Amino acid sequence: MEPIVFIGMMGAGKTTVGRAYAARHGLAFIDSDQELEARTGVSIPTIFAVEGEAGFRERETRLLAELLGREDIVLATGGGVVLRPENRAQLRRRGIVVYLHVPPEVLWERLRHDRHRPLLQVPQPRQRIFELYAQRDPLYREAADIVVDGGRMKPAAMLARVEDAVRGYLSGRGERAVIAQGEGDA
Repeated sequence: MEPIVFIGMMGAGKTTVGRAYAARHGLAFIDSDQELEARTGVSIPTIFAVEGEAGFRERETRLLAELLGREDIVLATGGGVVLRPENRAQLRRRGIVVYLHVPPEVLWERLRHDRHRPLLQVPQPRQRIFELYAQRDPLYREAADIVVDGGRMKPAAMLARVEDAVRGYLSGRGERAVIAQGEGDA
């Protein structure tokens, strides 16, 4: 089976839901940021500090190409993976792409105390989340086969919603942008 790939903003739950999905379906799980850290021996913030965002994005693109060549994996990507057109094209061609959509207000609630996100180390991190969301949401939607709205859902509820959406997508194979919606506060 081609990779199941989770995309979305930082704090959307890609790693949490992706890991649970992989465990439930007997698939290998890979978090691309964690894989990049393991391969370089340094943290993502260190890569940003030494190489800048452009250097990080180049490494991310090369790793994505490699990982999308694997089968029977669940892949959680970094939040900015969709910024490069070539990444969006690769995602569309080589994976079943699930966009975990979480509104920026909820992302701020989840991330306001996080000091390990390089893009939030700015004077106004809340505003930065809203800016990143405005920039990236259309790109996530462009790359996604499935959009799952999450809101304030607990991970188990989000996992159930993702499983339903993936099942629906696979049964109708070829219908892009299956939307799984709900009140988001389950």
